[in-house]
Amino acid sequence: MSLVHGRVDAEGRLVAADPRLLALQRDAGGDAGGPFAVPQIAALARLARRLGITISRAAVAANGDTDIDLWVRAVPADDGGVDLALSGWAERPPRAPAPSAEAERQADFLRAAADWMWETDVALRLSAVSPAAAAASGQSTAQLLGQPLTRLFRLEEGPAGDLPLLAALAEQSRFDAQVAQLRGGDAALYRLAGVPLIDGAGRFSGFRGSATLFGEAAPPHALESEMQASDTGAFSERLDKALRTPLADIIRNAETIGAQPEGPLRTDYAGYAEDIAAAGRHLLALVDDLVDLQAIERSDFAPEREEIDLADVARRAAGLLSVRAAERRVRIDGPEGVDALPATGEFKRALQIVMNLLTNAIRYTPEGGSVWVRTDREGDLAILVVADQGRGIAPEDQGRVFEKFERVDPSEPGGTGLGLYIARRLARAMGGDLGVDSAPGQGARFSFTLPIRHDG
Repeated sequence: MSLVHGRVDAEGRLVAADPRLLALQRDAGGDAGGPFAVPQIAALARLARRLGITISRAAVAANGDTDIDLWVRAVPADDGGVDLALSGWAERPPRAPAPSAEAERQADFLRAAADWMWETDVALRLSAVSPAAAAASGQSTAQLLGQPLTRLFRLEEGPAGDLPLLAALAEQSRFDAQVAQLRGGDAALYRLAGVPLIDGAGRFSGFRGSATLFGEAAPPHALESEMQASDTGAFSERLDKALRTPLADIIRNAETIGAQPEGPLRTDYAGYAEDIAAAGRHLLALVDDLVDLQAIERSDFAPEREEIDLADVARRAAGLLSVRAAERRVRIDGPEGVDALPATGEFKRALQIVMNLLTNAIRYTPEGGSVWVRTDREGDLAILVVADQGRGIAPEDQGRVFEKFERVDPSEPGGTGLGLYIARRLARAMGGDLGVDSAPGQGARFSFTLPIRHDG
């Protein structure tokens, strides 16, 4: 079916319209030359005008007693107006073909403080971005929208000197191994992954993607090892299809609502959006924990044995969680830059354990308090201790915190009840252990051990 065209002027009036669009306008209570009255299409026109970029999105319009699914392309003009091109025009259609479960998979076993989402148009200009990502870069969402993706991320070449994102753009395909640094942030590396967006006419219209914290200046071979670590088979695929992708969409939409791109919302509505996004992130963390759980309980699970510096692992984890700690006004007192503690274990799994311990310590330490991270040696073991200033754990509960789905106080917000169970299983699989020393009112000291690396 041919495109239906229209034009909205700078004042929001429908000043030109093909007959079918004019019919929708009249069904909505408007008329030619009057304020554009079709709500979803009018909202897209306002957004395109405000951002100064082309917006291509699905919309629903009332047509008598039925609803019409449309694909709207809104192109801002130099005079402040917006040119509209509508396609689709189908009643109760099947959804546009969704990316397959494989195309949506995000190989995301190393969790970080947040799951950042972004979208671009065909020219890789940002059309949506998580507020958390904007804040971490020192920019606002409004400053980033309409800007190139490279305004937010500095792309790093792959081992062959290529850029996976640009290769995917040329082929209009998915990508999942683009390493990047956040502009305005620290030296931490991110893995960008994305799937192509297809409009109602079957045309490529950009990317929807995520940014996953990987580490600070991590060696390329560690990233390659992580990318190959997804050995959880059909179980992970089913979780991705049933939970991860819908949850990522919920989080992205809730964050967009909370950012109020269409103008101010009532305070309670914005609060609801933030609550929805927080709940979605919690459920996404649970999905990740379930995938990890399935992996570590396989009979053939065996972490890599590589040379690592446990003190460096601690510094990386503290850096990745520095923003979260600052938000809670908690100070992380970590190892000095010259400290080193050679050990044997898998880098990404060791980082996962320390991230879990620090996340818990930040959560339970009162505002204005400190979390200490110390390293030591005892015999053939390298020891990393994370100590908080929380209310402590009673002796009878100290074994229980390492069991599946167990939490000392279920009423406490956050957490899935799997983190410490997974952390201890990982530590023991690498030849070490994880234990706790605590008393009520005296905080908690978690000790993570790995075999010492004997150089030479």
